[in-house]
Amino acid sequence: MSALSEKLNRTSLNPKNLLPSSPPKPGKKAYRWNRENYSRNRRRLDIWIFVLTLLFKLWLEGKKWSYIGGYTEEKKLARRKARAVWIRESLLELGPTFIKVGQLFSTRADIFPVEYVEELSKLQDKVPAFDFEQVEAIVKEDLGKTVAQLFASFDPTPLAAASLGQVHKAQLHSGETVVVKVQRPGLKKLFTIDLAILKRIARYFQNHPRWGKGRDWIGIYDECCRILWEEADYLNEGRNADTFRRNFQNYKEVRVPRVYWRYTSLRVLTLEFVPGIKISNHEALDAAGVNRSVIARLGAETYLQQLLYDGFFHADPHPGNLAVTPQGQLIFYDFGMMGRIQSNVREQLMETLFGIAEKNGDRVLNSLVELGALAPTGDMSPVRRSIQYMLDNFMDEPFEEQSVATISDDLYEIAYNNPFRFPATFTFVMRAFSTLEGVGKSLDPEFNFMEVAQPYAMDVMNNNGYENSKTFFDEISRQAAQVSSTALGLPRRLEETIDKLERGDVRLRVRSIESDRILRRMSGVQLGTNYTLLMAAFVISATIFIVNDLIILGIIMAVAAGACGFAFIRLLKRLDRWDRMQ
Repeated sequence: MSALSEKLNRTSLNPKNLLPSSPPKPGKKAYRWNRENYSRNRRRLDIWIFVLTLLFKLWLEGKKWSYIGGYTEEKKLARRKARAVWIRESLLELGPTFIKVGQLFSTRADIFPVEYVEELSKLQDKVPAFDFEQVEAIVKEDLGKTVAQLFASFDPTPLAAASLGQVHKAQLHSGETVVVKVQRPGLKKLFTIDLAILKRIARYFQNHPRWGKGRDWIGIYDECCRILWEEADYLNEGRNADTFRRNFQNYKEVRVPRVYWRYTSLRVLTLEFVPGIKISNHEALDAAGVNRSVIARLGAETYLQQLLYDGFFHADPHPGNLAVTPQGQLIFYDFGMMGRIQSNVREQLMETLFGIAEKNGDRVLNSLVELGALAPTGDMSPVRRSIQYMLDNFMDEPFEEQSVATISDDLYEIAYNNPFRFPATFTFVMRAFSTLEGVGKSLDPEFNFMEVAQPYAMDVMNNNGYENSKTFFDEISRQAAQVSSTALGLPRRLEETIDKLERGDVRLRVRSIESDRILRRMSGVQLGTNYTLLMAAFVISATIFIVNDLIILGIIMAVAAGACGFAFIRLLKRLDRWDRMQ
């Protein structure tokens, strides 16, 4: 995931591209959703064709006979990568709702294969612009005046166009240069249609015996709904920009565009025009004399400030949303997707951090359960072992020498197909960390995000009562406190256990390897008996047909008997292999 920043370098609704090489033009490509009125039936058809095709492709993946030239793991991996590309292209064809859902899914490596996550992170939010006449109509409808009455000048060619809207450069009658972000016409109607269909799809996956197991698809759907409607509310984005600007008002190194509320509504957002050099344009930065190492460090420090102290952070800090002034100030754009960390969540995150620092798997496990990142099951031993293994391995290196991308990869690898359920806030934070690390390394190959984060983490930990160097007596007191806590909690746990016994809710699970082997062998013997009976029946049928000159039917029965015989031989070999493995 270290290259995630490059993958997320998509076109955004920002004023940073002062002279776009090829401004988006209406009608560049005809998308059925790129209109004001939609056909519900046609929309349902398009979406369900995509879903059913995807289900068929997923079903076909596990069928070894479907691989030309024989099944191999390499062919399976290649097919999965090709399917990931097809999913990305299909989501773009399906329009704004699915583009945003795909971008949200690109943060969920805990529930999707890495091939899907990598491909979805490339999802380009770049679509044809809509007509200027529609822009004028929306501005007049929302703000009550025409474009000419509100602005001294208004460029009809947008600076950038994305799935939710497009941005135009303009000038107020008072002389200030601004950018006006106008929402795509008919967007909310499209959201309403699409989300109603997606809810049925989420219910289908939730009830599916394979894909619904251990997955909260309804919860994921609710999370996507919330984020989509928040991004479609430009008043909410304006409030986010104001809050973010206030948090950094005392930082001269950071610039945040000011909101012009008089020219802002649910579908129109007017911001201060803050030009800058795109953070990924290294040649322009060097030409302007900007120290790239300083910018890399500044980006990491500002994000740590947002996360650890403000509790309000930019959830999508990819290179398209960051720019630099010639004076070396860092500019933030696009405040539609922001994250908040509640105080109780921060406490549990600190508890997780303490557990990681102590290499205490139990402490980490309990804090993840409290965070809601881990769904408690009957037997947590495998999860506890996975956490302890991760702590024992990646914590071998000094804190400042570790990579955010490596740590997040380890977390997601453990989480995939396990009961981990990372909250949206957690996944946004991990993606942002990985993105900023990638941006920093592109600016300065010697940049290390963890080295910048170390003093911040130590400061927060010390403020919360954690000492990095523990004495013998500190360790004794900690263990004594742990024992006393366990002792105090014992009566409650005993009472809960007795209540469960009285209700009959206690389940005893015992596994005997010898019993498993015997049961497996008995099942194999029974299956072998069935094969033998079928083979005998087919042989007798073939003989009868051939004697009566029904040669074709006799051959069919003989082939069926041969197939049963082949399956019987494979079963015998499998049973012999199981016996030798015991």
